[in-house]
Amino acid sequence: MSKTFLKAEEQVIANSLKIRFYPIAVQSAKGTRITGQNGTEYLDLTAGWAVAGIGYGHPRVSSKLKEQYESLSFTSQLSAPEPTMVSLAEKLIKITPGDFPKKVWLGHSGSDANDCIAKLVPLAKNRTRMISFMGSYHGQTMGSLSLSGHPAQSQFIGSGNVVKIPYPNPYRPPFGETDRLTDQVLQFLEQEVFKTICPPEHTAGIIIEGIQSDGGLIVPPENFLPRLEMLCRRYEISLIFDEVKVGLGRTGKWFSFDHYDVVPDAVVLGKSLGGGLPISAVVAKKEILDVGTGIHMFTTSGNPVCSVASLETLQIIEDERLIENARVNGEYFLKELEKLQEKYEWIGDVRGKGLAIGVELVEDRFTKTPAAEKTAAICYRCFELGLLVFYVGINSNVIEITPPLTISKEEIDLAISILDQSFSDLQEQKINMDLVKQYAGW
Repeated sequence: MSKTFLKAEEQVIANSLKIRFYPIAVQSAKGTRITGQNGTEYLDLTAGWAVAGIGYGHPRVSSKLKEQYESLSFTSQLSAPEPTMVSLAEKLIKITPGDFPKKVWLGHSGSDANDCIAKLVPLAKNRTRMISFMGSYHGQTMGSLSLSGHPAQSQFIGSGNVVKIPYPNPYRPPFGETDRLTDQVLQFLEQEVFKTICPPEHTAGIIIEGIQSDGGLIVPPENFLPRLEMLCRRYEISLIFDEVKVGLGRTGKWFSFDHYDVVPDAVVLGKSLGGGLPISAVVAKKEILDVGTGIHMFTTSGNPVCSVASLETLQIIEDERLIENARVNGEYFLKELEKLQEKYEWIGDVRGKGLAIGVELVEDRFTKTPAAEKTAAICYRCFELGLLVFYVGINSNVIEITPPLTISKEEIDLAISILDQSFSDLQEQKINMDLVKQYAGW
C-alpha cells in the first residue's frame, strides 16, 4: 500500500514542498510512535521537525479542539476578536522574561513570524539594517529567507538589508580558536562589520538562534549570548531570538536564552506551539509590534481553533512536567550518545541542551571532513530498523535528535540500540547505498 501511495503522491505533490530521507508513508501516530501504511511502527526522534513537542494525538488537545470547533469554529481576529486569542497572548507574555510592556503577534508558521521581525523591527527602530548569522535558518518566505544564512537557500537573494556574521561554533571555530571564540566573533562584529558595511546607528536588530538548529544543532559558548546581549544594549540594537525549533521546553527550560538569563526584545515561536496545528507567535516589546496598524496581518491569524490548541499545549507542558523531562532525559541521551562516540570514530561531536541534540559525523576526527554520505546512510538504516531521524547542518552531516518531550529512558535505550546497530552496519558495509542516494534530504 505504501509504495502505491508514494507513487500517487509523487504525481500530485510539488517537489518544492519536499525534503525526503527515506520512503515512509504515514498512517497514524500516537505519543512518540508513528505507524506506517505498511503497519510498521517507528520510534520518532524527529517529532515532525520538532512540531510534536507534547507527542502525537494528545487526548487533551483533541478534546479541546472538538469543543472549540463546535462552539466557534472561526472568527477573523483582525476585525472580530474573541477571548481565546487574548488568553493565549497573556500566557505567552507570562512565560517570556522582561518587565517591560509586551504584546503578541500571531501567525501560522515560523516563516511568517520571522517575516514580522524583518518588517517591523526596522520600522520601530527607524534603522534600515539587520544582522543574522551564517548557517541560520529562519524560514521560507522572502522576509524570513533574507534573514537566513543557510546554504540550502543560497540560490535566493532576498532583501539586501541583512548582513550575516559567523555563528560561534565551538567544534568548527570560524576564526580557528575555540578558546577565544566569543571574543573573536564579537570583535569581528564591532571592529569589522560595524566599522564598514553595517554601522550600529543603522542596525535595527540582531536575530539569533540560541541553538543554531538547521545549521547543525550548534550550541554557542556559555558566555556568548550574555555578551551579545550587552553589545545590543550598548548600541541600542534590538535582540531577537528565533525559538521556533528549540523553544517551549525543548532545551530543559522554557527557552534557550533562559539558560543564560538573557532577556530578548523579541521572541519568535512556532512549530510545537500548536500541538500539531499551524500557529506561530512573536512576543515582543510593545513599541515593536505597535509600530503600525494593520501592516502585518493574515485573515486566519490567531483563529480560535489554533489558539485553543496552543493554550492547551502550554498547559500540558506544565502539568506533565515536560520541561523537566527534557532536561533529565536529555542529559541521559547525551551521555549514551557519548558512549557511542567512544565506539565509532565517525562521530566527531555530540552536543546539545535538553532534547535538542546534534550528532556530527566526520570522515576522521583529525581533519573533521564532513561525512554527509555516511550521515544519510545512518538515517536510512535507522528507518529500516524502526527509528526515525533526520539530518541537518550546513554540510548535511549532523543527525538531528528532537523527539517529543514525552520520551522515556526506555525509549532512549531503544534509540541508542538502533543507532548502534546502524553504525555497525555501516562499518560492515551492510547498507545499500544505492537506496540511500535516492533520497537527497537537504
